[in-house]
Amino acid sequence: MNKKTKKIAVLGMLSAIAYVVMVIGRFPLIPVAPFLTFDPKDVIIVIGGFIGGPFSAFIISLVVSFVEMVTVSETGIIGMVMNVVSTCSFACTAAYIYKKKRTIKGAIISLFVGVATMTIVMTLWNIILTPIYTGWPRAEVVKLLLPAIIPFNLIKGGLNAGLTMLLYKPIVLGLRKTRFLPETEDSGTHKVNVGMLVLGLFILLTCVLIILALKGVF
Repeated sequence: MNKKTKKIAVLGMLSAIAYVVMVIGRFPLIPVAPFLTFDPKDVIIVIGGFIGGPFSAFIISLVVSFVEMVTVSETGIIGMVMNVVSTCSFACTAAYIYKKKRTIKGAIISLFVGVATMTIVMTLWNIILTPIYTGWPRAEVVKLLLPAIIPFNLIKGGLNAGLTMLLYKPIVLGLRKTRFLPETEDSGTHKVNVGMLVLGLFILLTCVLIILALKGVF
């Protein structure tokens, strides 16, 4: 199997995994806006971007969002567009930065920049498109920015970033062992970085506590 074929196979596997985790892992984050749901597909997509570059992240996002639209989504083409914009603003941004600086520090910076980019972009796109598919006045959507839309994207981004920190290196090492990735695909260490795992766990725990607080659990 040549390098190009292996890359296509990896992207295909990641697309399938992203779709599966989207179907089984979807849940609302913000009680005041139950239509804003989180699923962990962006974690798989950004890992695909880290492996193959920002264009790979875009292709996976496009494929998964299209299949989601024709199978389980109720928001049609607008929902697909929002999915692609959201995922790409996070995953493609992070993948682009990581492509330039393939280190642990570069990965962490890229994920935080990806979260910030996604939050800003989706704030604007929700103002543009949410009134169209919900039928709400645009002024009502604007009122949801601070209590719902911005916190949702920050929490969603934090969960995605934390999970990526935990899963990226194990997935890459697994792909190397099965010879789907060459040793030169990543210039980082060949071991899981403990500091990155701790940071990922801390971010995940923080996000979970915020979600529980918003839901009134404590």
